[in-house]
Amino acid sequence: MDSKADNPLHRAGENLGRLMAELTLTVDQVAERSGLDRRTVRGILDGTNRPQLRTIGRLAKGLEVPTDEFFLDPAQLLYRRFDRDTNPVVEEVVESHPQVFADWTTADFDELHSRFGTGGPLTAEGALAAARQMNANRELHEKLSVLLESSQAEVIAGIVELLYEKVVAEP
Repeated sequence: MDSKADNPLHRAGENLGRLMAELTLTVDQVAERSGLDRRTVRGILDGTNRPQLRTIGRLAKGLEVPTDEFFLDPAQLLYRRFDRDTNPVVEEVVESHPQVFADWTTADFDELHSRFGTGGPLTAEGALAAARQMNANRELHEKLSVLLESSQAEVIAGIVELLYEKVVAEP
Protein backbone atom coordinates (compact mmCIF):
# COMPACT_ATOMS: atom_id res chain seq x y z
CA MET A 1 0.00 0.00 0.00
CA ASP A 2 1.32 3.37 -0.99
CA SER A 3 0.10 5.63 1.78
CA LYS A 4 -1.46 5.66 5.20
CA ALA A 5 -4.74 6.87 3.64
CA ASP A 6 -4.89 3.76 1.45
CA ASN A 7 -4.27 1.44 4.39
CA PRO A 8 -7.57 -0.04 5.66
CA LEU A 9 -5.92 -0.76 9.03
CA HIS A 10 -5.14 2.93 9.47
CA ARG A 11 -8.70 3.77 8.44
CA ALA A 12 -10.11 1.34 11.04
CA GLY A 13 -8.00 2.98 13.72
CA GLU A 14 -8.95 6.49 12.61
CA ASN A 15 -12.61 5.56 12.56
CA LEU A 16 -12.40 3.87 15.95
CA GLY A 17 -10.90 7.10 17.31
CA ARG A 18 -13.66 9.12 15.64
CA LEU A 19 -16.36 6.89 17.10
CA MET A 20 -14.79 7.04 20.55
CA ALA A 21 -14.78 10.84 20.37
CA GLU A 22 -18.39 10.98 19.16
CA LEU A 23 -19.52 8.59 21.91
CA THR A 24 -17.13 10.11 24.49
CA LEU A 25 -15.62 6.73 25.35
CA THR A 26 -12.23 5.82 26.77
CA VAL A 27 -10.10 2.86 25.68
CA ASP A 28 -11.17 1.02 28.85
CA GLN A 29 -14.85 1.63 28.10
CA VAL A 30 -14.45 0.39 24.51
CA ALA A 31 -12.62 -2.69 25.76
CA GLU A 32 -15.37 -3.39 28.28
CA ARG A 33 -18.22 -2.88 25.80
CA SER A 34 -16.61 -5.00 23.10
CA GLY A 35 -15.07 -7.69 25.29
CA LEU A 36 -11.65 -6.98 23.81
CA ASP A 37 -8.39 -6.53 25.65
CA ARG A 38 -7.47 -2.86 26.11
CA ARG A 39 -4.09 -3.54 24.41
CA THR A 40 -6.00 -4.71 21.33
CA VAL A 41 -8.05 -1.51 21.30
CA ARG A 42 -4.91 0.63 21.72
CA GLY A 43 -3.17 -1.30 18.94
CA ILE A 44 -6.05 -0.65 16.54
CA LEU A 45 -6.04 3.02 17.45
CA ASP A 46 -2.32 3.47 16.83
CA GLY A 47 -2.24 1.18 13.77
CA THR A 48 0.08 -1.46 15.25
CA ASN A 49 -2.63 -4.11 15.60
CA ARG A 50 -4.14 -5.62 12.46
CA PRO A 51 -7.84 -6.02 13.35
CA GLN A 52 -9.50 -9.15 12.04
CA LEU A 53 -13.11 -9.02 10.86
CA ARG A 54 -14.19 -10.80 14.03
CA THR A 55 -12.54 -8.03 16.08
CA ILE A 56 -14.20 -5.30 14.00
CA GLY A 57 -17.51 -7.13 14.49
CA ARG A 58 -17.04 -7.14 18.25
CA LEU A 59 -16.19 -3.45 18.23
CA ALA A 60 -19.21 -2.63 16.09
CA LYS A 61 -21.51 -4.62 18.35
CA GLY A 62 -20.03 -3.07 21.49
CA LEU A 63 -20.32 0.46 20.12
CA GLU A 64 -23.71 -0.26 18.53
CA VAL A 65 -22.64 0.87 15.05
CA PRO A 66 -22.55 -0.89 11.67
CA THR A 67 -19.23 -2.57 10.84
CA ASP A 68 -18.82 -0.38 7.76
CA GLU A 69 -18.22 2.57 10.11
CA PHE A 70 -14.68 1.23 10.56
CA PHE A 71 -13.89 1.25 6.85
CA LEU A 72 -15.37 4.57 5.73
CA ASP A 73 -13.21 7.05 3.91
CA PRO A 74 -13.01 10.24 5.98
CA ALA A 75 -13.99 12.25 2.87
CA GLN A 76 -17.23 10.27 2.71
CA LEU A 77 -17.94 11.30 6.27
CA LEU A 78 -17.72 14.97 5.28
CA TYR A 79 -20.45 14.43 2.69
CA ARG A 80 -22.55 12.52 5.22
CA ARG A 81 -22.22 15.32 7.79
CA PHE A 82 -23.02 17.96 5.16
CA ASP A 83 -26.11 16.04 4.04
CA ARG A 84 -27.30 15.60 7.63
CA ASP A 85 -26.66 19.26 8.44
CA THR A 86 -28.58 20.46 5.38
CA ASN A 87 -31.57 18.18 6.04
CA PRO A 88 -32.13 18.44 9.82
CA VAL A 89 -35.88 17.80 9.49
CA VAL A 90 -35.14 14.17 8.58
CA GLU A 91 -34.27 13.35 12.21
CA GLU A 92 -37.62 14.77 13.35
CA VAL A 93 -39.45 12.63 10.79
CA VAL A 94 -37.53 9.52 11.89
CA GLU A 95 -38.49 10.16 15.52
CA SER A 96 -42.15 10.83 14.72
CA HIS A 97 -42.60 7.90 12.27
CA PRO A 98 -40.32 5.08 13.53
CA GLN A 99 -42.39 2.38 11.80
CA VAL A 100 -41.44 3.79 8.38
CA PHE A 101 -37.75 3.37 9.21
CA ALA A 102 -37.79 -0.16 10.64
CA ASP A 103 -34.82 -2.23 9.42
CA TRP A 104 -33.14 0.73 7.72
CA THR A 105 -29.37 0.62 7.29
CA THR A 106 -26.87 3.42 7.59
CA ALA A 107 -26.76 3.53 3.79
CA ASP A 108 -30.55 4.01 3.66
CA PHE A 109 -30.36 6.96 6.05
CA ASP A 110 -27.42 8.39 4.10
CA GLU A 111 -29.46 8.18 0.90
CA LEU A 112 -32.45 9.90 2.49
CA HIS A 113 -30.30 12.68 3.96
CA SER A 114 -28.65 13.25 0.58
CA ARG A 115 -31.95 14.03 -1.15
CA PHE A 116 -33.18 17.53 -1.83
CA GLY A 117 -36.67 18.93 -1.90
CA THR A 118 -37.99 21.52 -4.29
CA GLY A 119 -35.74 24.53 -3.87
CA GLY A 120 -33.51 23.07 -1.16
CA PRO A 121 -33.65 20.91 1.96
CA LEU A 122 -36.40 18.36 2.47
CA THR A 123 -39.58 19.35 4.27
CA ALA A 124 -41.13 16.92 6.77
CA GLU A 125 -43.67 15.88 4.12
CA GLY A 126 -40.92 15.49 1.51
CA ALA A 127 -38.73 13.40 3.83
CA LEU A 128 -41.63 11.11 4.70
CA ALA A 129 -42.65 10.75 1.04
CA ALA A 130 -39.04 9.98 0.05
CA ALA A 131 -38.74 7.38 2.84
CA ARG A 132 -41.98 5.70 1.80
CA GLN A 133 -40.81 5.65 -1.83
CA MET A 134 -37.50 4.11 -0.77
CA ASN A 135 -39.40 1.42 1.16
CA ALA A 136 -41.64 0.73 -1.86
CA ASN A 137 -38.56 0.46 -4.09
CA ARG A 138 -36.93 -1.96 -1.63
CA GLU A 139 -40.05 -4.14 -1.57
CA LEU A 140 -40.16 -4.13 -5.38
CA HIS A 141 -36.48 -5.11 -5.54
CA GLU A 142 -37.13 -7.99 -3.14
CA LYS A 143 -40.05 -9.23 -5.27
CA LEU A 144 -37.95 -8.94 -8.42
CA SER A 145 -35.15 -10.93 -6.77
CA VAL A 146 -37.60 -13.71 -5.93
CA LEU A 147 -38.97 -13.72 -9.47
CA LEU A 148 -35.47 -13.84 -10.96
CA GLU A 149 -34.81 -16.99 -8.92
CA SER A 150 -38.04 -18.64 -10.08
CA SER A 151 -38.97 -20.62 -13.17
CA GLN A 152 -40.12 -17.29 -14.67
CA ALA A 153 -36.64 -15.75 -14.60
CA GLU A 154 -36.25 -15.62 -18.40
CA VAL A 155 -39.65 -13.96 -18.85
CA ILE A 156 -38.96 -11.40 -16.11
CA ALA A 157 -35.47 -10.67 -17.47
CA GLY A 158 -36.95 -10.14 -20.95
CA ILE A 159 -39.61 -7.76 -19.64
CA VAL A 160 -37.07 -5.77 -17.63
CA GLU A 161 -34.76 -5.59 -20.65
CA LEU A 162 -37.56 -4.32 -22.93
CA LEU A 163 -38.67 -1.70 -20.42
CA TYR A 164 -35.10 -0.61 -19.80
CA GLU A 165 -34.42 -0.14 -23.51
CA LYS A 166 -37.66 1.84 -23.85
CA VAL A 167 -36.79 4.17 -20.97
CA VAL A 168 -33.18 4.65 -22.05
CA ALA A 169 -34.23 5.32 -25.66
CA GLU A 170 -36.79 7.98 -24.66
CA PRO A 171 -35.61 11.58 -25.14
